[in-house]
Amino acid sequence: MNKVYEKVVDCVKYVRTKTDFVPKVALILGSGLGDYAEDIKIETEISYADIPGFPISTVPGHAGKFIFGYVNDVPVVCMKGRVHYYEGYSMSDVVLPIRLMKLLGAEILFLTNASGGINENFHAGDFMLITDQIACFVPNPLIGTNIDELGTRFPDMTHVYDEDLQDIIRKTAAEHQITLQAGVYAQLTGPSFESPAEIRMLRTLGADAVGMSTVVEAIAANHMGMKICGISCVCNLAAGMTKQPLTHTEVQEAADKAAPLFKKLVTEAIVRF
Repeated sequence: MNKVYEKVVDCVKYVRTKTDFVPKVALILGSGLGDYAEDIKIETEISYADIPGFPISTVPGHAGKFIFGYVNDVPVVCMKGRVHYYEGYSMSDVVLPIRLMKLLGAEILFLTNASGGINENFHAGDFMLITDQIACFVPNPLIGTNIDELGTRFPDMTHVYDEDLQDIIRKTAAEHQITLQAGVYAQLTGPSFESPAEIRMLRTLGADAVGMSTVVEAIAANHMGMKICGISCVCNLAAGMTKQPLTHTEVQEAADKAAPLFKKLVTEAIVRF
């Protein structure tokens, strides 16, 4: 058996010793958005540290545990904190949680993150519906021997973000009078914030927001045939767009401020999936 796949299977086996919960939606909570989990009717919690061989979140604002439960009547597995490439993990470990949640039964992957705004029409605190993505300087998680049990060698990337799910999120935002931008999200490796020159490059490439996660997770989920949607919380304007230095504290504070609207948007969208 492929060693990467064997590791995922071992993680699934461990989780199944703790719960037989079968989720429909897999939800990843980005920086500062972890409080959403408080609104879930929790059935089981499993710390990443308890799963043998599982990567552990080391970033402030990422609690590092799976939460299994219900958003209204929808069964959900929620990652309260994600794993980042810049933490020093292999890319196969970065996307291991995605593969695990799919093998536990999740059909939909709902990605959230905190980002820097590149589009000059964006403001700190805006929500951006992710319509497409750019992988920039990050290794593709599918490099290496293909895991045939998960998906095809050359997956199509034309419609990574499911258009029906996008429509649901748009309609939900409109009905609740939540301003929702839309655009392309770019992932760089981090952990340093981007330089002004890199931001100019990304704007030229067509990116509207930038961060240090999400794209590789979407690639892995797309490989497995999951339906994917994503919302980015624009927590600051990117380097060179203001005179203010960028800090992780600023990102967390902006995400915390946006949290109530974020909770409403995510909950109402999930109920309609």
